[in-house]
Amino acid sequence: MGWMEIPGADIQVLSVISWLLILTLLQLSLWPYLKKAIGDLAFPVAFPASVLLFTLTSWYCGLVRAPVYLAMVPFILLLLVALYRREYSLDCLKSDGKWEFLFLICFLFMLNVRFVNPSVSFAEKFMDHGFIASVMRDPVVPPLDPWFSGGYMNVYYYLGYWAIGALGVVSGAPSNIVFNLALPTVFALSAVTMYALGHLLLERFRWLPLATFLIVNPSFLYEAIRGTAAGSLFWNSTRTIPNAINEFPLFSLLWGDVHPHLIGMFNQVFFIFLLVFSLKRWGSLTCQGRWCLIGLSALSLGAMPLINTWDILLYAPFMVIIGALVWYVTIHQGGTNVPDGISGVIGRLSFGFSSTLKCIVDAIRECTAMLIKSPGQIADTPWGFLFIVPPLSVMLWVPFYFQLNTQGIQGIGFVVSPTGLPEFLLVHGIFLLIFIAYLWRDIVKRPWLILFVLPFALAGYLSAAVALVPLIYLVARWRADPVEILAIAGLVIIIFCEFFYLKDNMGDVYYRMNTVFKFYFAAWLLLGASGFAMLGMMLARWVRPCTIPQHTRYILALLLGAGFILLPLVVPATMIEDPRSLDGLAYIDTSHPGDAAAVAWLRSLPGNISIVEAESGDYTYYSRISSFTGIPTIIGWPFHEFMWRGDKSGWYSTRMNDVRSIYENPEETVTLMKKYNTTLIYVGDSERSRYRVNLDSADIVPVYDQDGVKIYTIRSLNSPASW
Repeated sequence: MGWMEIPGADIQVLSVISWLLILTLLQLSLWPYLKKAIGDLAFPVAFPASVLLFTLTSWYCGLVRAPVYLAMVPFILLLLVALYRREYSLDCLKSDGKWEFLFLICFLFMLNVRFVNPSVSFAEKFMDHGFIASVMRDPVVPPLDPWFSGGYMNVYYYLGYWAIGALGVVSGAPSNIVFNLALPTVFALSAVTMYALGHLLLERFRWLPLATFLIVNPSFLYEAIRGTAAGSLFWNSTRTIPNAINEFPLFSLLWGDVHPHLIGMFNQVFFIFLLVFSLKRWGSLTCQGRWCLIGLSALSLGAMPLINTWDILLYAPFMVIIGALVWYVTIHQGGTNVPDGISGVIGRLSFGFSSTLKCIVDAIRECTAMLIKSPGQIADTPWGFLFIVPPLSVMLWVPFYFQLNTQGIQGIGFVVSPTGLPEFLLVHGIFLLIFIAYLWRDIVKRPWLILFVLPFALAGYLSAAVALVPLIYLVARWRADPVEILAIAGLVIIIFCEFFYLKDNMGDVYYRMNTVFKFYFAAWLLLGASGFAMLGMMLARWVRPCTIPQHTRYILALLLGAGFILLPLVVPATMIEDPRSLDGLAYIDTSHPGDAAAVAWLRSLPGNISIVEAESGDYTYYSRISSFTGIPTIIGWPFHEFMWRGDKSGWYSTRMNDVRSIYENPEETVTLMKKYNTTLIYVGDSERSRYRVNLDSADIVPVYDQDGVKIYTIRSLNSPASW
């Protein structure tokens, strides 16, 4: 019996088990090979690294039209070799059990969140499931665009959907369940990596950076105090800044859109970890370890523009800065004293730009010579990280850039209406407060530095001026503490958004919506990791260490974990409308039973087919068939396609008018279906309410007729019996 024939509850349980087994296999197969390079943090690093590596190998399988299952072969071989070498000792697995425990706790927590709110029914969930379903239905590169028949997803950053869809293919789970396994995976990967980052940043209270994912912004608290209805608290707190979006991880995870900015969260945290790791440990790594770190960093950085292109605009320059710091620290201090090394760097830079430029030119000349003579030794140099990671990150995904065909960013604009200070503090106030507390002694010692922010305040950029206060004092300290570097990076991002925005086609009113949305999300991760690390440092000074018996710690961890997992399940059923399930399409069984049966039938059809269905703008139930099945339709959400493709060929109005003509003008039905290579035409309640359906005289034949839904095909294509 195939999985699609198993009753609903059984297939959900089997899907979860199979999904976790695949993730475990990937992680365990890579872990032994990272131990020599990453050391004590190899186990948590193997979680995101293995998923990214699987994504890369499966993507190339799709590129050459090979089965995605082949992407598992390298991991199985690695696992077998490691087993042969007896790499998996019980003691090692027990010592690293806390990482597995954290992963499972976070995965199960989000799984239960999705269990009580699973539906592909609002916001951009239609789009997210449609893309995942398209990848799983026909895993080729570039994937087919389900909302633009004849088109591909090469107009959009789709790799996150590919990663989820490819995992769905090898796990055997259907897309309507995979949709609700995606965010538990993203959250668990992010949490494990953030906890590993905490081990790099802190000696005590290493768990504190995990609060980055669990706290709300001050706006949420303000809305609660003023009596906002519970159902609107989260939404209002992410629309604090007029005509913009200021999402934060907890909202995004609970809201449930499997969207690129959220899928990419685990990779952002992973890359932040790698940058901090390189800054702290580059000098002590062997050549093999450095190559491993370079490879992981290139894998992560290279995936960013494919998962969420906005991320690369921030992390590429950040990587260059960290690479330069690694270079100088290694040269001047042998990589053993980061703070003093940076002081030396600043001192050297003060001697003039020309000397710095000469160092760069000399390094490039030396790098070129080494590439010719001994390329394997390049990593074993102070500048290996800086000069190898960027080109390698591009080389890994070169075919993607040749296929890319999108409008992209249209330039940089200047913000003439900056964020009001109350709104700014309602978004970033928690982190700014922590920074001020952390820097309080410096502020008292040198209060005159605040004068540097006055020009910005007087020019009307009061929010930027407030954020500049901690930034100025952090820079004035001239320390290379990674905690402070992350804080500086986060502050620079939110200050940038007060002066500049990236131009897109969102119009004059929402001109900076995307910039604030995407950049603030990245800033939250940087500010959260650094802010809670600073809080941990302050607590370490105030709170004396106390010894808790090991068995007590285990009991407390189990109780906390159990409470965390069960928390979503105590939500009263009256507060949600969805069925409690992991099936994202379960709700249409009762709300749209005709569509439910037809969708199940369509999802069972093999082959390269496409379908005509009604469209009626974006964020509606229309275009639901392509979304639920992954089968391409002529046009789905038109404005989204316009944002990605533009309208140079005039398709925008043409496609929508052609869909109407197919339903209303029977003499044109077959001609227009052939124009778009569509093989099926769908007629349900949505089509009848949108168009004056008149297909009786069209040269088409029914292949499905049940519960008020009819599906036709062109008479000449095949006989109804073949369907």
